[in-house]
Amino acid sequence: MKLKDGFVLRQVAGEYVAIPSGDEVDLDKMITLNETGAFLWERLSADTTQETLVDALLAEYEVDRDTAAQCVDAFIEKLKEYECLA
Repeated sequence: MKLKDGFVLRQVAGEYVAIPSGDEVDLDKMITLNETGAFLWERLSADTTQETLVDALLAEYEVDRDTAAQCVDAFIEKLKEYECLA
């Protein structure tokens, strides 16, 4: 799984924002992310798996595997809603 082309992650006033880019920008698809969301977003710039994302969270944050897996699942579902995944 990987992010679709056409999104740029920026930090604005201490907040992370994924902004659609290109000729026709749909600001309804602009997404505000917390630090963990931005961490996962950056890893989705390359093709990866949900399991790899869970492992990345475990390596970066003090969290148990079940919590990390639930966070990744919820994040992936939200990205699917916004049609961000290729």
